[in-house]
Formats: sequence, structure tokens, C-alpha cells
Amino acid sequence: MNDLIWRSILARTATRYTVAADNLPAPIRFLLDPTAYPHKAGTVELVQTHISYVLLAGDFVYKIKKPVDFGFLDFTTLAKRKHFCEQELILNRRLCPAIYLEVVAITREGAGYQLGGSGEPVEYAVKMARLPEERMMGRVIARGELNRSHIDRIIGVLEPFYQQARGGPDIDRFGTPEAVGLNIRENLRQLEPFVGCPAIRREDFGRLSAFADGFLAREALFTERIAAGRIRDCHGDLYSANICLAEEVCIFDCIEFNDRFRYCDVASDVAFLAMDLDYHGLDELAAYFVRRFTADTRDGTLERMLRFYKCYRATVRGKIGLLTGHEPEVDPAAREQALARAARYFALARRYAAG
Repeated sequence: MNDLIWRSILARTATRYTVAADNLPAPIRFLLDPTAYPHKAGTVELVQTHISYVLLAGDFVYKIKKPVDFGFLDFTTLAKRKHFCEQELILNRRLCPAIYLEVVAITREGAGYQLGGSGEPVEYAVKMARLPEERMMGRVIARGELNRSHIDRIIGVLEPFYQQARGGPDIDRFGTPEAVGLNIRENLRQLEPFVGCPAIRREDFGRLSAFADGFLAREALFTERIAAGRIRDCHGDLYSANICLAEEVCIFDCIEFNDRFRYCDVASDVAFLAMDLDYHGLDELAAYFVRRFTADTRDGTLERMLRFYKCYRATVRGKIGLLTGHEPEVDPAAREQALARAARYFALARRYAAG
């Protein structure tokens, strides 16, 4: 499989990993020192994805973009990294205004560096308030504690968000069958090299493709959604990994680097979270979420789109599991877990396609 293709898919949701400090860029090594911060940092923890360095320092988090280009994402220049840091701040403040604090320059000061100094900027970081790990939605689910009151609180945040989210002709075009089909078929093409492995049989791939093609042919449904104003500047990555059920619900880490992945039908966002609840065996809560959301937003046609978008989202997550499982950096235990997750997601996608 082409290296650029699989790395581009992993960029958003890769397994987190660490490397030896000697192999890190100098500004990142500088930020591993607790004394680099203007606040108490304690022991600084570095977490990496394929597109970011994330430093956990006391009560704050600093996220720095890597100088990478995956085609759909280009962070190769300092100016671009600064721009997308600013976009991340602006877009995520829509749902988490108290969490996304500022963009901070890492500057060169003589032979060293300073966070927020007056010298020449060499990198930029998004500074965030640190969220309580024990209240992350994934952990709440793992403890068996998620309930309807949590879902009600999430809907209470999402309903005004979608009402206020930007729409209009320039965004409506992302809700056409052609634009949606581009994302669907791109996803299937990237999955195709794995077809025939235990997680995704060839006949299953054929069923998923046929279901997508058949639904995309129902042009009137997409036209109706556009006419109703349901295509918005959404979150784009709405599932439990990006939700914190603290005293105030925080839905964070929306997609900032490519508008195509964020401009979508509200039904696509809702389907992602509903699918995620199904995946965790919380079908009743998934149904409650959809029922309450559609009633509260008076969205009478959302459920007609739901199975289609849930199938798409499950297929994307299954593909990511396969790609992660084939990544050289992943250890055998993590590889086995990733492939098992992929198989579960594809089983869910088959269920949606079957009706």
C-alpha cells in the first residue's frame, strides 16, 4: 500500500507513541523540561500522533503541529502551522471556549528557546486547559456509568451549536451526493488493499460498496437536507474520544485542517456518535440520543440519513483499525487489539448496510 495513503489515514487517529528524546526536534526537547513553563508543570508527559506533539504540563496542554504534508493536510511551513493553530483555537472555541486558551509562540532566545518569548518564533503551540482524565467519555463508558442524563447534557451542547453553526451556499455544496460520494468512495478505495483479510471479506466489501452507491443515487434525500439548512460547519469528529463529561460538557478536537471533513450534514455528525455508542454495546442509549436529538431539533428527515452515515463512519473506523494494525511501530499486543477493533467495526457496518 502506498505510504502516503496509509499515513494520511492514520494522521488523525493514530495509535499514540513515544520516541527517544534524542530524536525529537530541539524545541520539543526544550519543552520536556518542567522549568520551560511559566507555571508549575510537574513531570511533563509527551504524547505523539502522526501530526502533533502534545505536551501535558501541569494544568495545561500544549499541542504543536508537525511539519508534515499528507495531501489533505499541509503543515510544512511555519506560517501554515501558525495558521492552523489559529484555526484550531477559533473552531474549537465554538464548543469549548474555556478550554482553548491561546496560541503561544516558541521563540529562539540566544542559544536556547523560550515559551512566549520576544525572539524569533520557531514553532507555535495551542495552549489548552487540561481536562480531567476520569471524566473522558470513553472512561465513563468503560466504567459502565454512561446514562441518559449524560446524553441529555451532550444534546444540550450540540443543539445550539448546530443552530449557530455557519451554513449557506458555499457549505451546502458539501451536502450533495457528488461531494458526499467523494468522501465515501475515497474511503472505500483506501480500504480495498485489505479486502480479503479476516476483518473484511470480499463479499462484505461488495455489500458496503453497493449500499453506498444505492443510497447516493437517492438524490432527492440529499436535496431535501440541503433545502432544510441541515448542511453546516460541523465538528467532523464527533465521538466519545473527543468528549469530556466534566461539570461542563466539553466537545473538543474538531477537524481544523481541511474544511471538506468538517462541512457536512448534521446527520453525519450525529451518526458518528450514535455509531460509537452502538460499537460500545449501548444501542439503547444510541437510539435515545437520536430520538431526543431529532425531537429537540425538529429534524424530521435526519433518521432517513442515519443508517447511511453510520455505515460510512463504522467503515472509516474499521479501516483505521486495519491501518493501525499494519503500522510497523505498533507492538504485537496493540496490533492484535487494532485488528480486533477493525473486525468489530466492519461487523457493525455490515449490520447497517443490511438494514
